[in-house]
Amino acid sequence: MPEKITPDCPARQTLFEHAARLKSVHTMDMFADDPERFERFSFEFGGLFMDLSKNHLDRATLLSLIELARTTGVEKWRDRMFSGDPVNGTENRSALHVALRNPDGPKVTVEGEDITASVRQELAQMAGMVEQLRNHLWVGATDKPITDVLHIGIGGSILGPAAAARALARPKNQPIRIHYVSNVDAEAIFPVLESLNPESTLITAVSKSFSTLETLTNAETAREWLLETLPVEKIGRHLIGITAEPSVAVAFGIPKENILTFWPWVGGRFSLWSAVGLPIALTIGMDRFYRLLQGAQQMDRHFCDAPLEQNLPVLLALTGIWNTDFQNTGAHAILPYDERLAGLPQHLQQLEMESTGKSANRWDEMTPWHTAPIVFGMPGNDAQHTFFQALHQGTRTISADFIGCIRQDHPHDNHHDRLMANLFSQTEALMRGRTEMNGGSDIHRLCPGNRPSTTILLDALTPEAVGMLLALYEHKVFVQGTIWGVNPFDQWGVELGKELAQTILDQIEAADPVTSHDGSTNGLVNRFVKTRQTPSS
Repeated sequence: MPEKITPDCPARQTLFEHAARLKSVHTMDMFADDPERFERFSFEFGGLFMDLSKNHLDRATLLSLIELARTTGVEKWRDRMFSGDPVNGTENRSALHVALRNPDGPKVTVEGEDITASVRQELAQMAGMVEQLRNHLWVGATDKPITDVLHIGIGGSILGPAAAARALARPKNQPIRIHYVSNVDAEAIFPVLESLNPESTLITAVSKSFSTLETLTNAETAREWLLETLPVEKIGRHLIGITAEPSVAVAFGIPKENILTFWPWVGGRFSLWSAVGLPIALTIGMDRFYRLLQGAQQMDRHFCDAPLEQNLPVLLALTGIWNTDFQNTGAHAILPYDERLAGLPQHLQQLEMESTGKSANRWDEMTPWHTAPIVFGMPGNDAQHTFFQALHQGTRTISADFIGCIRQDHPHDNHHDRLMANLFSQTEALMRGRTEMNGGSDIHRLCPGNRPSTTILLDALTPEAVGMLLALYEHKVFVQGTIWGVNPFDQWGVELGKELAQTILDQIEAADPVTSHDGSTNGLVNRFVKTRQTPSS
């Protein structure tokens, strides 16, 4: 374990000095002083182009950030993760989602098991299911082919797969329809069930433990819906389980041959590369799913092999560290200028905030600095008419990633040109600002500028490009967790909420007066139970 970094360590103190030095310098002045700034702060790998030049830093700052990465042991922690060491210290587990996209790579052993062989086996089983379903060879209890799949999960079991599937879907050529349900609210699942035919519907339930309250509730509801129409002895044809606990899924009623496995060393928010990605493969086909894995593997190799000065995940992470720790930006917007990437902001919200939203560090102390900024976003063109006002003129500085594709998959150049013109103009406006005030009297038109943004351009939205983009952000989060000294692979805060929810559920079902919580929670639960028991007028 590297030496503990403190707020007054030389690497961080140097960066505070850079922040003080640049406080009165406008980013526009940096471009004026360095005509080659764009070239110096732009980086490219495999059709993914990243421009950091509109962030409020200079070359000396970037070099000091790289020194911070070295001081905090980013390279050592990266190598430990790829070798299978238990970098998830609080759970004593490896974090080997990278092995999921390299099934033909070198042998990796975890607790005596060759996990590369296990990954290949699961991919082969998933490929067989995908072939049957996409070719309408999987038939249900009444011998009708499956036409619809209801994918039930929550968090990483839904967000990543849904985002990737949406990005790469070809709506005109879908052999099977995928429906996603995560919310335990009946208003989420019952309208979907009412639109489906149980004879031609397959339910996929995804839960690492197969005990997640929301997922199990929805899965039980879906199973009962099937049983209203189908014979119980044939219900297994309509159920697939994806879990790290196959025996629990079998006890639920899913046939053993219909269970796909992923492993304790795969975090939910990193799991779309595993069998959890079944809906992606059903949407785009297994060949294109393999290409998605290949794109992520390319970014993995780049992350491992490229020097820090040219390493895209490291540089993206360091820019975020600079903005969060030294420029006082507490929020970060994800702004895809491509409707197909509309699911990306939600996926990255979970990836970033569940990974680095920690206040305890690896040395069992409270962190002396802020960690995860608030991540939010939506497709950028819509966001311009939603929350960009705060980005341009708000009292808090918000950083942003703008993501676009150079080549589109449709012939409508006029739409794409206007879309990308908006992307480029917004990054310029955030940096440049507007200082003229209508003759000096209209302060309401003032835009201060100096609002940091990063632009990421993909040559085209191919499976390889999407794989690289998603892996880029995964490694960014890992680097930031390392520098902040937190474990990016646990989520104990989430677990606390689950435990309390089960306790309160038991009390609601008992319907007795509740006194064991704080005054507010007691009052809310008791009001809920009492009001529901009172007949409505």
